[in-house]
Amino acid sequence: MTFTLVHWVGFSVCIAFFLALDLGVFHKNPGKPAFKESILWTALWVVLAIGFTGMLFYLGGRPLATQFFTGYFIELSLSMDNVFVIALIFLHFKVPQEYQHRVLFLGILGALLMRGMLIGVGVALINRFDWILYVFGGFIVLTGIKMAFGGDEESHMEKNWMVIAVRKIFPVSDEFHGQKFFIRQAGRRVLTPLFVVLLLVEMTDLLFALDSVPAIFGVTRNSFLVFTSNVFAILGLRSLYFVLAGALGLFRYLKFGLSLVLIFIGVKMVIDPHDNPPRWFQYDIPDNVALGVVVATIAIFISASIVSARHEKGLKSHSGTS
Repeated sequence: MTFTLVHWVGFSVCIAFFLALDLGVFHKNPGKPAFKESILWTALWVVLAIGFTGMLFYLGGRPLATQFFTGYFIELSLSMDNVFVIALIFLHFKVPQEYQHRVLFLGILGALLMRGMLIGVGVALINRFDWILYVFGGFIVLTGIKMAFGGDEESHMEKNWMVIAVRKIFPVSDEFHGQKFFIRQAGRRVLTPLFVVLLLVEMTDLLFALDSVPAIFGVTRNSFLVFTSNVFAILGLRSLYFVLAGALGLFRYLKFGLSLVLIFIGVKMVIDPHDNPPRWFQYDIPDNVALGVVVATIAIFISASIVSARHEKGLKSHSGTS
């Protein structure tokens, strides 16, 4: 199936409508969304993604639908790790909960723009240089290995080069001033800590995009599927944050599951015989098999995290009563 300009424009208009509905109607005023409301919004985005999968199945058949949903599930899983990093940023800077929604919303808009540009660059590189798929595949494998064995450098916010540079170049106020990013003090414009937080969130989105966008090319080369799967995963990030941010301990092993998924997708990209078959080895992993591997891996590590957290809680409870 060939996606035309009509498909791109129609999808973009629908997404713009839901974004306007989110910020302009349901979250016009500052305040932390209720937990139940966040679950409903998260469920809405998941249902819309499933409905979009069904539409692709009707229009283009199972391969198209499977490729989209595999890409969407990978992006959604990686977004969960992104949620935890954003939670650390908010915790470090003590961002009031009623201001977090605006930062997340603007961060999502920035992420959509950045990923759109990265996808465009990625498609252009793949069309121009066949061998770039090997580079993407190797990069994803290395990213997966680093994710599994890397430390927690993201928690050292004050040592972040962007925070240091902003504080050296621009005056930054010591406290928040509502949802404002800029204020005037002594006749000059001053940044608020909320603006510094927004920059960190945008940088975090960019870093995650550099990891996740190449991973989608291991599933499909179709730019429309790559873009739409990214968009659906990102749009649910705001509500997903308010659902998961308070349950960081329940996903302690998720990072290892995500690392295995990235390694699997990187290897799949390298050995995939389509378009540019490797001379030394090639193997076509069916789309439905790839989807099963990704879903099973994430499910296993989330289940292991929850079981471990409950077991640890039970031990603490037992020791406290003895």
